[in-house]
Amino acid sequence: MGDSQKSENPQQDGGPVETFANGHPERDYEIKIVAPEFTAVCPKTGQPDFATLTLTYVPDELCLELKSYKLYLQSYRNRGIYHEHVTNTILNDLVKSCRPRRMTLVGEFNARGGIATMVTANYPAVRSGNPAA
Repeated sequence: MGDSQKSENPQQDGGPVETFANGHPERDYEIKIVAPEFTAVCPKTGQPDFATLTLTYVPDELCLELKSYKLYLQSYRNRGIYHEHVTNTILNDLVKSCRPRRMTLVGEFNARGGIATMVTANYPAVRSGNPAA
């Protein structure tokens, strides 16, 4: 990999996912990353939870490095955490890592006991209950 393509995270206090400089920070463009094999553990039952995570974001100065993102997601494999909490925790960590203009994370968790869960978290936060302008 040449020097111009090295993955670098210039942030001293950045999040857990490595980043690289956005080559086109002057433009709003959308990056969509689908992780169809996310795994965590239900903290109540100890059973595995499987999900497809779909991350969509508009980068500012930094983009997420994919291998680092994959390894970060794998760190949840044996962690007991609820669907709602894991989706929001991941979003918070990714925002801290790359400071995007906008970011949405959708967790589509496979059905267990006949119930499937879909959790959508947004940055900046979109408050429900506020009247639309």
